[in-house]
Amino acid sequence: MILADKIINERKKLGWSQEELADQLEVSRQSVSKWEGAQSTPDLNRILKMAELFGVSTDYLLKDEIAEISPAMIVEDTHPSNENVRQVSMEEATAFLSTIEKKAPWTALAVSLCIISPTVLIALAGISVTGVITETLAAAIGMAVLLLLIAIAVFIFIFTDRETKEFEYLEKVTIDTAYGVDGMVRDKKNKYDKKHTLFMAGGVILCIIAVIPLLVMGATLTDSSSEYILPGMVSVLLLVVALGVNLIIRSSMITESYDKLLQEGDFTPSGKKAAKTLGKVAGIYWSLVLGVYLAWSFITMKWEITWIIWPVTAVIYGAVVSIAKMILKEE
Repeated sequence: MILADKIINERKKLGWSQEELADQLEVSRQSVSKWEGAQSTPDLNRILKMAELFGVSTDYLLKDEIAEISPAMIVEDTHPSNENVRQVSMEEATAFLSTIEKKAPWTALAVSLCIISPTVLIALAGISVTGVITETLAAAIGMAVLLLLIAIAVFIFIFTDRETKEFEYLEKVTIDTAYGVDGMVRDKKNKYDKKHTLFMAGGVILCIIAVIPLLVMGATLTDSSSEYILPGMVSVLLLVVALGVNLIIRSSMITESYDKLLQEGDFTPSGKKAAKTLGKVAGIYWSLVLGVYLAWSFITMKWEITWIIWPVTAVIYGAVVSIAKMILKEE
């Protein structure tokens, strides 16, 4: 239980409204509302007063926020000696988490649009074999849809990145959160863990089973029918993969937002230093992959085949990152 929950519980035990508690503490009702919503944290004097009013110890009120606390520690948190440490208030932390919750679905949608962008081109390429539509018209319509979806995705990326630009420091510098922030974030993370597990499992399963219809159809179809049915199966595969990736990205972004504030996982102080190098490696790697993919696809016009470069390079990328991390660790 975090401080916000304790204030609510103790206030209700006394039968007080938020306004009555505010009067006792000589603050506004809005201040009490923000404390109980974990949007801000009362100062030390208010905590001491609440402990007296509730008939509890300050240790009870604060022990879930940090392991031990004393006035000396609070002074140190308020006036950090390390100038390179960035202070994060409760308000900033709450705003960041709220922004990520709004951004995650849009970013996941943009990635999904990139994945499904060639589906119409692939499907029409298969249909053109039957003579229902000419190959030239199929390619023209397919490329128009591909470019439109990519353009929409790019717009979403740019728009959502602008919303989180002010929080970029969380990925780059060591932070020192105001007291109460860690407890609030950890509580949210613990509540989200089960949902995160379901989203990740569902996303991975969808990516794995997406190839099954293609394999089954490829093994059972005749040579004459495979020319127009298999491209359709590839389109279905990309749609299923896009859904799986959507779930993974949405959940991962929210979980990472907690890790950034808690400085856990890949966002420890040492991890942030390594991330700068890994970011450059990723930029070069995926730029090369995109160049190879587009060159191969436009030269051969075998979009129903060239998509394979993405799952293959994704697996290879995992190995590249692992090797890079080992090298950075040794340094």
